[in-house]
Amino acid sequence: MAYSQDTIKPKTPEIAAKKNPLDIGELKINLNPKGDKWLKFSVSSQIWLRNIENNPGTAVNSIPQQETYDAGMRRMRLTIQSQITPFYTVFIQVGANNQNFISGGGSGTGTNGAGKKAAFFFHDAYNELAIVPRNNFQTGQLNKNNIYMGVGLHSWNGVSRMTNGSTTKMLAGDLPIFNFPTIEIADQFSRQFGVFVHGEFNRLNYRFSVNKPFATNIKPSIGGGAVDNNQNGKLSFAGYTYYQFFNKEITATSFLAGNNLAVKKILNVGAGFYTNKNATLTQPKENVFESHNASIFGTDIYSEIPVGNQKKEMGLTLYSVFYHYNYGPNYLRTSGIMNPGTADPDFTGQKALEGAGNNRFLMGTGNIFFTQAGFVLPKFSKILKVQPFFSYALKDLKALHEKGSYYDVGANFFLYGQNAKIVAQYSSRPIYDAVSKIIFDRKGEFLLGLYIVL
Repeated sequence: MAYSQDTIKPKTPEIAAKKNPLDIGELKINLNPKGDKWLKFSVSSQIWLRNIENNPGTAVNSIPQQETYDAGMRRMRLTIQSQITPFYTVFIQVGANNQNFISGGGSGTGTNGAGKKAAFFFHDAYNELAIVPRNNFQTGQLNKNNIYMGVGLHSWNGVSRMTNGSTTKMLAGDLPIFNFPTIEIADQFSRQFGVFVHGEFNRLNYRFSVNKPFATNIKPSIGGGAVDNNQNGKLSFAGYTYYQFFNKEITATSFLAGNNLAVKKILNVGAGFYTNKNATLTQPKENVFESHNASIFGTDIYSEIPVGNQKKEMGLTLYSVFYHYNYGPNYLRTSGIMNPGTADPDFTGQKALEGAGNNRFLMGTGNIFFTQAGFVLPKFSKILKVQPFFSYALKDLKALHEKGSYYDVGANFFLYGQNAKIVAQYSSRPIYDAVSKIIFDRKGEFLLGLYIVL
């Protein structure tokens, strides 16, 4: 199949495989006859159609609204990878995200309104050097141990597999987002500037980085929870390793698949971390400030198991992860993807602590357990393949007085392998009372997603 930002494939015997009848080839330009200098391209698009049950007290375009229909661009990406020499590569990814009729664009109204002209920016931009390559450049023989080093704006992240998750090989309609511990706060769409190293020691795959987090300077309220404020500018440290018991995965880019349709037997067990000294700030008394370290740890397991008759192409995909987050006392974050809502100033009913629209509590100081599973149904068509899935998150956050359960249920309809699919999904989230901080309601969201990658 065609590569994407997470499936760019080096030309080596290590990944030689039986030709997929749906393979549409690579978007690749060789720069010399030998083929060891090249440019590769990838284009991906994710369009969402949704029906959202809004949180209590929501206004959309200044009109009170309990339910909202919308269409939007979740992700649109262009990826370029260049191998200048067999030892040196450049990786660039640009794109736009989260644009719908009212969010993700410019400010104000009129020509450059709130939903118009979404920002198109660099997601990744780094250079990488092969210290010990995966394959010997002269003989083509596999090196069991390899190591690569790079520098730039990158997503060779720590903590978990899903913190390094591919957005073109997801099991559900989207990643849960709390897998990115500093998303759009101390990072740029889960990327930071820094130096990274990655590679393999036989079956142990590893990645580590030292980065300079993006600056934050939110001012804490007196007696309130910790907020993002890293004004003294300390470095962050991150790492993730996983052991591969069966088939090995190729990590030519940082992105790890969450769904390979269980075509090969995989069992990986991993663990990782992210730390940043003095990342947050509290104000326990007026004009008395205390800094707090951010420390996030995760451990996970990922498995893909082909099932039954090989000709039926059935398979089970499983993933589970446990996160422990410590951002300081009562740190709490909310998020609503492409949120169409704002607070209704005239609302007098029971208010949601999360705020308006489809906001939910994303993460905070505390623990989160997440698990998901999908099963590829027996083959019944040369074109269509169906994979029902389910995911569940249990969030135990210190700033709240009750644990919250979040779930998604749906199915993937693959029309051309993973190059083209449609996702149908229903998601349910709890709603917390603004005063008692306990759950008083639940709201849902229907998603129909159209995904293309070339």
